[in-house]
Amino acid sequence: MRKSSFPPVVDADTRLLILGSLPGDASLAAAQYYAHPRNQFWRLLSAIGAVELTALPYPQRLAALQALGVGLWDVVASARRRGSLDSDIRDVAFNPLSELLATLPALQAVAFNGKTAARAAPTLAASGLDILLLPSSSPALTTPFEKKLAEWQVLGRYILQ
Repeated sequence: MRKSSFPPVVDADTRLLILGSLPGDASLAAAQYYAHPRNQFWRLLSAIGAVELTALPYPQRLAALQALGVGLWDVVASARRRGSLDSDIRDVAFNPLSELLATLPALQAVAFNGKTAARAAPTLAASGLDILLLPSSSPALTTPFEKKLAEWQVLGRYILQ
């Protein structure tokens, strides 16, 4: 079954763009980024950004994220994948990342959420932006929350401005 990413969540004030790979089944079913209840994305950003995102309804989460200067998108536009594991992604069509970046005048950094997303990092190397490689927020990566948070803290310099 072919699965597709969501539209980017960005605006002219986006300073930090976080790129995932491709939404999992729980996210696709809910039509929300990082909707799986065990995905730590919203919890990680809450711990960094001094805004409790996890308690907010989804539209307010996105608005709060954008108020922090954070945008979201995915590296993969569409692909075939049974289930939600990145290792099962096949027949990939990529999102036009460079085209999106060109529309974001305040952008300072691009963060890749996990190893699959990070495979696109070399395509942005010449952008002059800070490129950040983060451990995946997915429950498939069983690293303890505190260890993930320690690496995700680097985002604070772009969020807390």
